[in-house]
Amino acid sequence: MDIVLAVAQRGEGILKLTAAPVADDEFGSAWLRGLADAMQATMLARSGVGIAAPQVYVSKRVIIVASRPNLRYPDAPDMEAVVMVNPEILRFSDDCLLGEEGCLSVPDQRGQVARAAQIQLRYFTLDGVQVVTAFSGFPARIVQHEVDHLNGVLFVERLST
Repeated sequence: MDIVLAVAQRGEGILKLTAAPVADDEFGSAWLRGLADAMQATMLARSGVGIAAPQVYVSKRVIIVASRPNLRYPDAPDMEAVVMVNPEILRFSDDCLLGEEGCLSVPDQRGQVARAAQIQLRYFTLDGVQVVTAFSGFPARIVQHEVDHLNGVLFVERLST
């Protein structure tokens, strides 16, 4: 049975914190796998395309990126969900794209945010395997939005006026 967690809302302190890295001895643990499963179930239940652990009251550097068309993002490209532990954006492209964003933690607001069109990213799998990869377009936007959550930043702080 999938566990759907409560989602922290704008104004709650946990969303302003810098999340702690997942420790070496937590990789491969039942706790980390359970967190990822519950985060995914929560994201899917709320039609999200990404989620960060602080949004479910866990101040750890874990995100899920899962671009797919849904009610909130009908034109999103389809990709398999990727769990990223301790993600770090290594490089941002100079070219930026303006695009609409929303957030499970700010359900009453959407807005235009400028984000790098391409990024290079390093993260670890749930088992601690390092991955270095690149994302572009909408998936790159999701990664940047979710990494912001790990650094205590909400998209509304980046809105283009």
